[in-house]
Parts: sequence; structure tokens; C-alpha cells
Amino acid sequence: MRVPYEYAVIQAVPRIERGELINVGVLLYCQRQDFLAARTHLDETRLLCLDPAADVAAVRGALDSWEATCSGGGASAGMKLGERFRWLVAPRSTILRAGPVHMGLAEDAASELTRLVTLLVH
Repeated sequence: MRVPYEYAVIQAVPRIERGELINVGVLLYCQRQDFLAARTHLDETRLLCLDPAADVAAVRGALDSWEATCSGGGASAGMKLGERFRWLVAPRSTILRAGPVHMGLAEDAASELTRLVTLLVH
């Protein structure tokens, strides 16, 4: 049976004033399957094309923190999955941000996350 889920593309915007971005991951939340995860992939070459001075290690570290937040690490330890998702997709003016939230239907949230990363990031 297919169930609803929400997802947002994680975007890197190395120079906010220019507004240029690359997709670096997907965040997916499925309440019915008690699932929240972020899967990321940073293409260093593409990032450095947008900003040759970008701190690649810092961006990787920030992406790791998105994945850790999904698992309940750090400040998100006491939050429910839905609260973590809403926290991560909230608007922000940093090098990493979530794009608009979209909805979908899938039988398996983990498989759908893999499909979306392949489609939207790679």
C-alpha cells in the first residue's frame, strides 16, 4: 500500500548574494512509516565552479549534521520526527538550505529516498 510522504531537496548556495545553487541531497519524512532520513551527495567540482573559495570540508560537515539531526543527534535529541523535519526545512540564509516541500506516495520510504536522490541530485 502506498502512503504519503514529504520531501525537500537539500541545496548548497555557496554565495547567497548570487543565488546560484546545486542540489546536494534529499530529506524525506514519512509519518506513517515512522521514517526520517537525509541522503546527501556533494559534487566538489560543481560546488567549486560556483565558488572557487568554497570550504568543501565545512560543507561536508554541515551535510553530516543534517543526517545526524534526522537520527536524533545534537539539539534534535528530544524532538519527534515531524518536528525534526520541520526544523530542517525552515527557511534559512546559510550555505545549506532546504528547497520547497513536496508530497508524494510510495510503498517504501527508504527506497523512495534512494530514487529521489538518483533523480534529483546525481
